[in-house]
Formats: sequence, structure tokens, C-alpha cells
Amino acid sequence: MLMSSLSLTPQIAAVPAGAARPLWSVMIPTFNCAGYLATTLRSVLAQDPGRETMQIEVLDNCSTDDPAACVKAIGGGRVAFHRHPTNTGMVANFNSCLQRARGNLVHILHGDDWVAPEFYRTMAAAAEHNPDVALFACRAFVVDENGEISDLSWRYPGLERPTRDSSPLWYDNAIFTPSVVVRRTFYESHGGFLPALKHAPDWEMWVRGIGLGGGLMLNRPLAYYRMSATNDTSTLQRTAGNLRDCLLLGTMFEHLPGFSAPAFRKRIAERSRFQATFFRLRGDREAYRANLDLWKSLVPPWSRVMLLARELLKIPREHRHLWK
Repeated sequence: MLMSSLSLTPQIAAVPAGAARPLWSVMIPTFNCAGYLATTLRSVLAQDPGRETMQIEVLDNCSTDDPAACVKAIGGGRVAFHRHPTNTGMVANFNSCLQRARGNLVHILHGDDWVAPEFYRTMAAAAEHNPDVALFACRAFVVDENGEISDLSWRYPGLERPTRDSSPLWYDNAIFTPSVVVRRTFYESHGGFLPALKHAPDWEMWVRGIGLGGGLMLNRPLAYYRMSATNDTSTLQRTAGNLRDCLLLGTMFEHLPGFSAPAFRKRIAERSRFQATFFRLRGDREAYRANLDLWKSLVPPWSRVMLLARELLKIPREHRHLWK
């Protein structure tokens, strides 16, 4: 069984009896991304079916910019705004989104991401036609700080039919949060995002959601995920914190029948070497060393020598002393 025991995950209470229950809860966690929030809100409001059908709420994690002004200007009273008195951290803010959601379908949409015009109509249809499935996802465009498309998330053919086989996600996760919709009843039964994970709580949740509630992924790019130098993923990459978090996640997957811990660690080692090379090419020595040190801890000494020698040969001779 996946690590979904309510003793290990934050409990998400059921919506009180008699409360209004829209079909949708679009919950928008924000932290210092007010410059992008207008795009996010406009993408949702362009598909707004009305208050009775869609709850839209921004949950600000004590930003130092002014998301409230953006919500007021763009939302025009249609979008609710909640500000935490102190910064609770990303995972706690995600769980606050779940707890405050009243809709049957919950969509967590980062304050710097956005969705395509047909996102909610398409996802609602998928949920209606698959009442026994808990998690729905689609592919996503990856965009840069300027909103320019730089990549497209992977296709997972094994998830393109209703399934409880989460194995396609055991070693890599290319399902981005803005592309995922989950029934609130699943969170009520199996809990929220794990606070122990700082980078990979979404990855764990998607594996848990598919394994315990069933999943379906549409082979259509209907969401936009923004990568910027200031978001949590980019910050953690500099310290290799994202990969150390993934190693913790790997220990949580070890009970899954057929899961290979050595294969998982090998994949993380490959990623740490890739990140080290990326930062070396950018001239960021501190980030390079952090990722290289993690790689060294995961790779046997006999294989490190050959790989490092090949990497060193790619560096101009006059700069090699900087990367030893």
C-alpha cells in the first residue's frame, strides 16, 4: 500500500454538510509571483462558468509583492483572496488549498502558471465519463520567464486509459501540478501532500493518487508550467536539494511491488550529473560542486574516474583548475 495512511499525511476534512458544493475549486497558491498572476487569473476567468459552478481563490503565502492588488484589479470581486499571516512553506500552502476547497474537483494552479482555454471543459468531461477515477492529468507546455514555450512534457501512453498502475511515474515525473485535477473525495480519504517532501510532494501525490484512486492522462497539452530562476525548483537545483528530496521519495516507494531502489538511485545519479554539467557550463561553481558532491555519493569510485575525466576534457585547459 502507498504511503497514504492518514497517520502519515495531513488529514483533509470533508466539506461541512449543507455547504455549497460547486463542481470546481480552482485554488491558486502564490508567493512573490504577482507579476505573473494576472496571466494566471485571466486564463481561469476566461473559462468561468459562474460562482455556483466554480470557486476561485488565491492563497498568498505572505508575499512581499502585492498579489492582493492584482486579484482586485483582475478579479473584480469574483476571485477570493486569503493571505497567511506568516509564510507556511509551499507544502503547507498546498494543503491549505485542499482544506479551503469546496468543489468536487480540485485544481491547484500555481500563481505563475496558466491553462489553455479548453482546460476546464475538457477535464470536466473526462471526470464525468470516468466516475471511478480520482486523478486526471494532461500534458503541459514548459515556458520560460517571458512565457515563451521551451518544451513539452512527456507523453505517458500507459496512463492514457483509466488505470491504477502508477509504475510509469516511479522513476521520473513529468506531470506538472497545473495540469492535474483530483477529486476532493480522494484527498478526504487519503490525505494531503506530505510535509516531509520539499521538492517532490506532487510526485508522491500523483503516484498515490493513481495507485489508490485511479488515474487518466490526456494526450493533449492544456496547461502551461513556468520555469524561472526564482521558483522553488530552480532554487533547489542549485543546492541539489531537489534530488536529495527525490532520494527520500525513493525510500517511500520501496514498498511498491516491482519497484527497484537501485534503479531509482541510478536515475537520480544521472540527474545530479546532468545538473552539475548544466551549472558548470553556466559558470556557477557553487551549484556545480553541490550537484557533483551528490553524484559522487551515489556513484561507485571506479566509475567516477572515467566519467569525470571525460567531463574535464570538455573544459578549456585554462579553466580546468576551477572545476576540480
